[in-house]
Amino acid sequence: MHLIRTRRLAAVAFGGLLTLAVSAASAAPVLRYTLSMPAPQTHYFEVDMQLDGFSKAYTDVKMPVWAPGSYLVREFAKNVEGFEATAGSEKLRTEKISKNTWRIYHSGAKNFRVHYRVYAFELSVRTSFIDGAHGYVNGTSVFMYPAEAKMLPSTLEVKPAAGWGQVSTSLKPAGGTFTYRSASYDELADSPIEIGNQKIYSFTANGTPHTVAMFGDPKVDEQRLTRDMQRVCEEAHQVVGKNPLDRYVFIVHNIDRGTGGLEHLFSTTLSVSRNAYSSEAGWKGFLGLVAHEYFHLWNVKRIRPVALGPFDYDNENYTRMLWVSEGGTEYFSNLIVQRAGFVSPDEYLGDLSNGITRVENTPGNRQQSAAESSFDAWIKYYRPNENSSNTGISYYDKGEVIGAVLDLMIINETKGQKHLDDVMRYLYDQYYTKLGRGFTDQEYQDAVAKVAGRRFDDFFRRYVYGTEMLPYEQALGYAGLKLNTTSAAATDAALGASISPAGGRQTVTSVLRDGSAWQGGLSVGDEILSLDGARVTDDLNKLLAGRAVGSTVKLLVTRDGQIREVSFPLLASAARRYRIERQANPTAEQQAVLAKWLPVKK
Repeated sequence: MHLIRTRRLAAVAFGGLLTLAVSAASAAPVLRYTLSMPAPQTHYFEVDMQLDGFSKAYTDVKMPVWAPGSYLVREFAKNVEGFEATAGSEKLRTEKISKNTWRIYHSGAKNFRVHYRVYAFELSVRTSFIDGAHGYVNGTSVFMYPAEAKMLPSTLEVKPAAGWGQVSTSLKPAGGTFTYRSASYDELADSPIEIGNQKIYSFTANGTPHTVAMFGDPKVDEQRLTRDMQRVCEEAHQVVGKNPLDRYVFIVHNIDRGTGGLEHLFSTTLSVSRNAYSSEAGWKGFLGLVAHEYFHLWNVKRIRPVALGPFDYDNENYTRMLWVSEGGTEYFSNLIVQRAGFVSPDEYLGDLSNGITRVENTPGNRQQSAAESSFDAWIKYYRPNENSSNTGISYYDKGEVIGAVLDLMIINETKGQKHLDDVMRYLYDQYYTKLGRGFTDQEYQDAVAKVAGRRFDDFFRRYVYGTEMLPYEQALGYAGLKLNTTSAAATDAALGASISPAGGRQTVTSVLRDGSAWQGGLSVGDEILSLDGARVTDDLNKLLAGRAVGSTVKLLVTRDGQIREVSFPLLASAARRYRIERQANPTAEQQAVLAKWLPVKK
């Protein structure tokens, strides 16, 4: 924050006369927002911006095109209506000069007001929403900012709809009812707001007050909720060992089908299926989501690649490190839940086995590296199509298994003295605390080398920036574990395509690279009419179960309104099942590595 200080010259006595000379710098600009919602059932927020002390002939204001943490240009300006600006009773001339920039001409008027409406009817963690039940604001999709004054402090007054009595946000109070302050636009944009009559729970973790704002009236045991969330948060603190917080807010949307979470500087928004709390699996899934988004307050919000802050809200912010920022967070979140005692080491190994199976059975894993997946998130991950699994790999999934293998190698290399936690601690101390910036790709590799005592450049070249299969067996062997691989029987054939019965039609929705359908010419969108002359009314995969490898299938399909015959031999299934198992007689060294990696909660 840039502060402009006034200078005052002392009174000076001269010739018996007292002369007072005062010199003052121009007053700093002031920015105030008001958020109102007079008709929430129409799904509109109303925004007022009061800009004082802007002395140029015109001022540009901008709406971001994306939300940090969700790497897709979403064009939030498309939801803006009724943009206007006034100085007192005078209406000012405005024009839109780019897709997300409005220019206000106010020559001679340093103080003016901007007003606009935002249509908000997408209930996700990355967008904004309002209806008759509640309102949710994700700042980048509602608040504009002065283009040349993004770091200007501001205040925000929230005026809830009639009958709503709660506002939940990590923004600090500024005096007055539901009035808050931000040190910069970055803080305002990174502090979501829940407005309505949500239930409020609280707990303290590591001496810091935590608030849980629950919308959706789920059937949940409050005592268990706060107790278990506290355990997860306290365990998460142990990874880096530094507490950057003075408050934290969980906004939880309990809806029919949850959509995940999004991290923020002092808060997070979670979207959870309202029935998740009723089963043990659902409860553990919820705690895993809590752990993931909470750990982001270190990994991404403070320990971050150089591209991820300060943000360019106009364009894509490219990085090859999302496999660390997201995949690494997924790795640590699962460890945190295990370390907190909610899952056993063997349960954790089962989950990791599923992760390995998921990665290695995705054909795109051999086409796209983890680094490429990270860089291309803007055009691929958030825009999947029917061929995505053939061409790419999730940086979440691949980053998680890279993290596990790298962690085991560091533990082994240091004889159980160091692990991946120490890499995170070094990055936090060196780049966030000391240098106040993010790290480069090379600096991440240097941090691993510093902690491990040797370089892993070949590892990064082959498995992070390349697409070779990770050395799972070698890494697991350090901990007295082995990877059991089960292949389909040589006689088991597979179609290599997914079929949807939507609308009463058997339609191909995806085709697996190099599988039977891929080689034989079956295409996405084909409607299967018959198999070997018989009408098809069930999933083709079921009808082909038990057929021998090499046997030929004859299909009648419709494609682009024309009936075609497709005939091809069935190939063996390429699917593999991976399962981590314990070795019979691990050595003392192997047991020490395992104990460091997966400590048993006492």
